[in-house]
Amino acid sequence: MNKTMSTTKKQQLLAAVSAHKAGRSAWSRGVKAYAVELVEQLNEEADLSNETLLSKALLNGAGDWRQYSEGGCALIYDADIAERLCSPSELKRCKGGERQPNSQENWIDCQARALWQAYRLLVSQWRKLEGGAA
Repeated sequence: MNKTMSTTKKQQLLAAVSAHKAGRSAWSRGVKAYAVELVEQLNEEADLSNETLLSKALLNGAGDWRQYSEGGCALIYDADIAERLCSPSELKRCKGGERQPNSQENWIDCQARALWQAYRLLVSQWRKLEGGAA
């Protein structure tokens, strides 16, 4: 795939994700923000011709979204992650990211889950661009 074709696909994907109406929750808005960032960080030469190549390009060398999150490819500070994904009341409850989000996860795990959802949003938008079912 040539560079201009890939750049056009990236621009179309960014426009589609940006136009996607996020839910009203802080979590939904955070997932959309991650999706936009993922597209913006795509290499201009990335081959986006199929879902496997799209996934590989988005993961940027990581094996999964947890590894991506742990590797510092997204937000790295608990407070920043909490601010992106929590409502004001949830942010207060977890003391701005000082406390863990729940008993089963830390903030990196929580971010990895949000990144996976952002990836699913991107795949859905990519399929619509390709003319397939979302």
